[in-house]
Amino acid sequence: MKIVVAPDSFKGSLSAAEVAEAVSAALAQAMPGCEARCLPISDGGEGLVQALAPALGASLVSARVHDPLGRMIYPSYAVAGETAVIEMAEASGLCLVREEERDIMAADSRGLGELIADALGRGCKDFLIGIGGSATNDAGTGMLHALGWKFFDADGVELRPGGGSLERMARIDGSAADGRLREARFRVACDVDNPFYGPDGAAAVFAPQKGADPQQVEALDRGLRNFARLVREGACVDLQAVPGSGAAGGVGGALNAFLAAPLLPGAHLVLDALGFDAQAADADLVITGEGCMDAQSLHGKACFAVLEHCRRLAVPAVALCGIVKDSARLGSAGFKKILPVKPGGQSLSEAMRPDVAAANIRAAVISLFGPGGSLRSPSPGEI
Repeated sequence: MKIVVAPDSFKGSLSAAEVAEAVSAALAQAMPGCEARCLPISDGGEGLVQALAPALGASLVSARVHDPLGRMIYPSYAVAGETAVIEMAEASGLCLVREEERDIMAADSRGLGELIADALGRGCKDFLIGIGGSATNDAGTGMLHALGWKFFDADGVELRPGGGSLERMARIDGSAADGRLREARFRVACDVDNPFYGPDGAAAVFAPQKGADPQQVEALDRGLRNFARLVREGACVDLQAVPGSGAAGGVGGALNAFLAAPLLPGAHLVLDALGFDAQAADADLVITGEGCMDAQSLHGKACFAVLEHCRRLAVPAVALCGIVKDSARLGSAGFKKILPVKPGGQSLSEAMRPDVAAANIRAAVISLFGPGGSLRSPSPGEI
């Protein structure tokens, strides 16, 4: 029996590779002789470099950059020849900012731009950038500033990049943009399709998760509308019409408008790079998973990208997750089974401990595939 194990991370608990290891260990215990192929994946957020570096034969390098609040850090990214794979979360991620110090109006994406500049200095010309997990809502102005752009108010005073400056911005100056960018090609692994502003835009949907209160959400949305107007008038690009432009607080839109980067479904991009279809075509089952599955998971998240590929291949898929929300909607998506691994009565904080999360995953897999388990002998092709 062949099972492909292709999970995303359980955010805050286990990396995708650690989840795959826990599943594989449980399969070996429950079904000795089972062939388990581990393909840890990512939807473009955390884990992108870890998922793709081995497939590309890439080396990890580090650079000195600013985190979202301006502190110096040394994140890593992957380089393979002229190709660079960069995770925004490593330099400008919410994981870098403690909850009590979050400042969405001041946080900026400068670190991402500094990583791009560092890669340009190493001769990289082909960029794959994952923009999930950001701490910012600055429309990418921090990133652009690190690459040579400047921003001014109506009086000609240069503005500090950040969400708090967007509403006062009156002019964008790219005359000093890094000339090496002209020879570079960018692709963006994007895990959402939200527009730049409005009820489904960057500020309304994502800023509260980054510490914004209702008044700040309104101010940020006004700022995004203003920035989009400047881009529309200056570059003839309608950011609001670009699906995913609201990703990462507007960084998706900035990469598209200023660096001509297509915004691609991150999970599908990763699956293609890993050769998922070739690995899964003759499998009896695919096991995927993520920490929390909810209605938003239906829009480009890794588990549902795996499911789409499995449906085309006529291979059944099972999803493991820490917790499930919107179970009625998710239940009709097409998985053979969606299994929450957190036992009833266990607190979320306990379940998120890495050792506990791994133990929960192993127990859930054994319950499915051990003696008497409901999936011990899944029918090939059933979905």
